[in-house]
Parts: sequence; structure tokens; C-alpha cells
Amino acid sequence: SSSRDVLQSIFTNFVHNRNPIAMLCPDIKVWAFCTFLCALLDTAFATGASVSIRLHKKAVQTRLESESESGGQSATQHHKVAYFGKIQIGSPPQEFTVVFDTGSGNLIVPGQDCGSEACMKHKRFHDRQSNAVNCDGTKVAHGMEQDEITIRFATGHVTGRCFTDSVCVSGACAPANLISATDESSQPFFSFSFDGVLGLALDSMAQTSEFSIMNRLRTSGVLLKPQFAVFLSDSDNENSEVTFGAIKQEHMASDLYWVPVSGSAGFWEVEIKDIYFDKKPMHICQGCRVAVDTGTSELAGPSDTIDILQSLLNLDGDCSHVKSLPNLGFAVEGETGKPKILSLSPKDYTSSSEWGCSLSLMSMDVPPPKGPLFVFGIPFLQKYYTVYDHETSRVGFAVAKHEGRDSEILLEVDASETPAVASGFLSRRSE
Repeated sequence: SSSRDVLQSIFTNFVHNRNPIAMLCPDIKVWAFCTFLCALLDTAFATGASVSIRLHKKAVQTRLESESESGGQSATQHHKVAYFGKIQIGSPPQEFTVVFDTGSGNLIVPGQDCGSEACMKHKRFHDRQSNAVNCDGTKVAHGMEQDEITIRFATGHVTGRCFTDSVCVSGACAPANLISATDESSQPFFSFSFDGVLGLALDSMAQTSEFSIMNRLRTSGVLLKPQFAVFLSDSDNENSEVTFGAIKQEHMASDLYWVPVSGSAGFWEVEIKDIYFDKKPMHICQGCRVAVDTGTSELAGPSDTIDILQSLLNLDGDCSHVKSLPNLGFAVEGETGKPKILSLSPKDYTSSSEWGCSLSLMSMDVPPPKGPLFVFGIPFLQKYYTVYDHETSRVGFAVAKHEGRDSEILLEVDASETPAVASGFLSRRSE
């Protein structure tokens, strides 16, 4: 334990010093000793480990009023949910709460120089002991100021400067680049109880590979396996969590079904063959690409497809027809070559409140080349345990095992697509 602490201290020095060998070993006679320490450090962390971070849920409801054609007032319910957990940045470590977002690629936290309302509400990162870098990953030239970058999200933006420092996800630590915000938009950052965003998209969505936390954890050898898994629950009786380096069988009510990532935009996106209402293929989204996004609070997709679904499902505002709605299914084709239907019950894709019922379906037009794109957001991720393999670029789906709930039997698409038949895959696992 004490040896590991010493090695961790050396590791921290390596992160903070621009030329660590020169700092630690100014005399060439001790070069061999420094080399030995580096080798010992590599060996100490080579075996890797798995770590889990508990996620806390925060829900925000807003009511948007509009005037109808008849002159009356109507209200639309918007239900936004975020799951967030704790990480540490810097030495000594500074703790932040972040959304673990598979739909973005960078680590972003409020900076100490940020005076916007959203930043002032949250904990801010003190970067005076961090190494400044340009936001393309290059060193800041002598006598020059570091540059800034603006990152745009679907509902807001962040402007910030970039730094290199130690980033720890529970006990797994690695040097990485991050963005320290100098300005944040009020939405969505002011309304939620988290400080920042830890992007877990594929490396191509990060500024550079040094900004990808998952890449840095993988190349540093601190993880048992180069993957992470997400378990989300809407119940206060269960702990939601993200696990790095391992798969937790206790969260799975079925075997994993692996689907390769398609596209090159950096999303964890897979191709779907069609959208199903119960066992019926609707032929309205054949060949669509779908991103699995832990940072999206709803199901989202191209506006024309969403309009069709809204029209076909025709949900009444008084919730009277929810039980009669069909299961909403998405057929995906995995490594076995036989598509499976990942479906949501009416309860999964609708939401209710004092203002009535609404579909958890949001229009979101992602422009080319990243789009058009459908999104599996939190309603989907509460039903499915998902695993993200960073090394082989594939996503694993399993029915999530929730306390006190029976797991549904999913369907396997027949070769002719008519009809879909029950499959042992993703049916409830035997105890």
C-alpha cells in the first residue's frame, strides 16, 4: 500500500512537470534509477482494475405554454433527467460532479475565471497548478497566450481554455486534457445539480485523443478491460452506476447482445433495420443510425420520423389510452447477423404529470455528416444495461435487472421480417 502511494506521488509529478525526467533526475548519473522507477510504475498499474461510480438522478420539469389556433392556451410538459457522479481532477484532487455523457467527447468543468451565472452556481476548477495547453493539444508557445474553444451542445454552449492534469474516476487515474470553462450558457448547466460533463464518446469526437478520458484510462493500463458499462434505474431503491473496466452480471437479466458501431462521427451509434409496433414492422426508419446517448433525457430523432411516430401513436393528453399503445421496438443487427428487437413499453416512452401525458419523443435534427441520427436516451437506458467496448467499437445490450420487476421477453426478427418471433435471446435469464 505504501509503495503504491509512493508510485502514485511520482505519477502525479509526471503529470504536473513539463519535463519530468529533467525535474526528477537533473544528474545524468541517476538516470538509470529514474528509468527503474518508471518501469516499476508501469508494472504497478499494468494489471488494471475495475471501478464503479454511483450515479445520482436529478429531474427537472418545465411547462411551456402556447396559444392554439382557436385562441386558447395549451401547455406542453417537458421532463428532463440527468444522472451524475463524482470524479477528481488535479493534485491535490478537486472533486466535481459530472454527467457521464456518451454523446460528447471532452471533460468540461467550470473554471475559476468563469463569472457566468451557471458557473457561479457550481464548483469551479482552480487551474493554477495545471499545465496549460492549446485546445488542439499542442503546447503553448513561449510568450504566447493559450487559445480558447467553444463547444456547442443541443441546448447550450461552453467556452473555455484547455489544461493537462490528473483525472481520477474513483480509483482509476490517468493524465488527460480537459476544458476549464470561462463561460457557460444558462441552459442546461444552470438548471441541473452537476458541475460539468465527462464525455465518453469515441475518440474522434474529442478534441484529440488526449482529451478522451476513456482513451487515457485505456492507454495508461489502469483498467482491467477497455470498456465501461451503464446501469440506470428510475427507482430510489436501486443505485444507478457507471462501471469502468468490467461488466456487472448482477445488473443483467439476459445475455449481452453485441452490435458493431457504424459511422465515423464518434457517437456510439448502431444501425437499425426498422421500427416496430409490437411485432409489426412499420417501414419508416429502415437503415437509420441510432446513437446510444446517456446525456439525452428523452428519445430523439429526425423531425420527420418523430412526426410520423407522434401521429401514429396519437397519445391523448389525459393518459386514457396509454395501456392500449403498442410496444415501440427498434430492430438492430449484431455480430450473429440475426436482428433483435429492442423495445420500449408505453410506460417507457411516455411520461405523465399534473399537466397530463406526453410522449418522451423529441425532434432533434443533427446535420450531416454526423446526422441525421436517432437517439436512444434515458428512457431506453433505464430498461437496458449497456456496455461500451472502446477497443473494438461495439455496444452490448442486455435487459436491465431491476428489483421487483419481471423482465420482458424480446423478439427476434424473422428473415422475412413477418412475423417477428419470440427468442430465447434477451429473455429473462434463469436464476
